Amino acid sequence: MIVAYRGEIAALGTAVLWTMTYLQFTVAVRRIGASLLNRTRLTVALGFLILAHLIVHGTPFPLDAEAARWGWLVLSGVIGFAISDALLFRALLHLGAHRTSLLMALIPVTSALLAWVALGEQLTAIQAAAALVTVGGIASVVSARASDREAASSDRRTSFGILCALGAVVAQSLRYILSKQGMSGGFPILSTNVMQILAATVAVWVMAAFRGTIRGSLAPLRDRTAILSTIGGAFTGPFLGVSFSLVALYAAPVGIASTLMALTPVFLLPISRFAFKERITLRAAIGTALAVGGVAILFLVKGS
Repeated sequence: MIVAYRGEIAALGTAVLWTMTYLQFTVAVRRIGASLLNRTRLTVALGFLILAHLIVHGTPFPLDAEAARWGWLVLSGVIGFAISDALLFRALLHLGAHRTSLLMALIPVTSALLAWVALGEQLTAIQAAAALVTVGGIASVVSARASDREAASSDRRTSFGILCALGAVVAQSLRYILSKQGMSGGFPILSTNVMQILAATVAVWVMAAFRGTIRGSLAPLRDRTAILSTIGGAFTGPFLGVSFSLVALYAAPVGIASTLMALTPVFLLPISRFAFKERITLRAAIGTALAVGGVAILFLVKGS
């Protein structure tokens, strides 16, 4: 039974891990900025992955991978980590956590559309409705919390933040599609992850070299809170979280996997209630029920 749903279970695990990552990176990005956070956390994650790959496969990365596979995974790594997360961190700075999370809930819809075009995957009418219910529930939860946020900054900053978030949505959806292509034929999940993160890490450091900002990359070492948050987020995010997400993408349809992985804002709600004493409104409770109901339908439909 568990094996039959390993893709969905991995997707839910991804949402939990990304919840932890989200909390840690929110602390870090406010202290060291988006670009520096992106470079540092990718470098740390690559170290974790190379060590894991050495232990499991005996090499730092898959030396025998075909050129075509490298092409798919390098592209997915650069788009999905170097570009997408850089945009996401900037959206967090300009929009704040609440509105950014709301916009990121568009990933399942975008992923399902891209999977239909690129991979020929199709959701049934019930599955499509369940995905929409889940996304609607997530949107309701986040928008309910958004009412407590501080006043918005200037229209220009807000517009730029929205564009960054939408760009991150499209880039992350593309990563899902490219990853599925790159790990086809039973290619190891760990090897897929290390190839993607390697490509993204090289890309962000090359960009830093062109911009002349490498010297400032030592700044996190002088900020204990920033470096601990970055290391913790790198472990739960690019290392564990992405590995779980690749299992989900391999074992479940892209639309379903990405919908379940989009539950992170729902998991953040009770954390905010108990850790930060935020009030949970009726609207937020109803949104949570809708999201959980949508997930339940996705499970029942696949099992029928």
